[in-house]
Amino acid sequence: MADPMEDPQQPASIRIFVDADACPVKPEIYRVAERYALHVYVVANAFMAVPRSDLIERVIVSDGPDIADDWIAERAGASDIVITADIPLASRCVRKGAAVIGPTGKPFADDSIGLALATRDLLTDLRSAGATTRGPPPLSRQDILRFLSALDLAVTRLQRKLK
Repeated sequence: MADPMEDPQQPASIRIFVDADACPVKPEIYRVAERYALHVYVVANAFMAVPRSDLIERVIVSDGPDIADDWIAERAGASDIVITADIPLASRCVRKGAAVIGPTGKPFADDSIGLALATRDLLTDLRSAGATTRGPPPLSRQDILRFLSALDLAVTRLQRKLK
């Protein structure tokens, strides 16, 4: 299968971009992508094992802050889905019209991204002032089910939009 990013004449198709370094739902993404025949870009700054499939492409970017985020944000658009827990990346992709979903199934949208950014900034400020904050809780089975439901809904909505 040809890489859909190489042919600008090809009609828009749904692509999934995965901010892969700390993504706990990669196996679920691969299953959904196979079911719908969607191209997946697994973006990381180090080698990462991915299933052998014409639909799944490993993208290794150079090491450095936000290099993987920049790669995704430069390419994601209105017919794409971005999977990330990184709120600044989510904000950049939402502004470009992409459907953005966190690993717990939480969708990021225009009406929620501002609050998510403000909360992230507040927690960053608290940590830099010496406060101890908790990290995210471990991913639960319920989170995975919520993620699968959100991903399936995003694919269905984009399919309808592209018809």
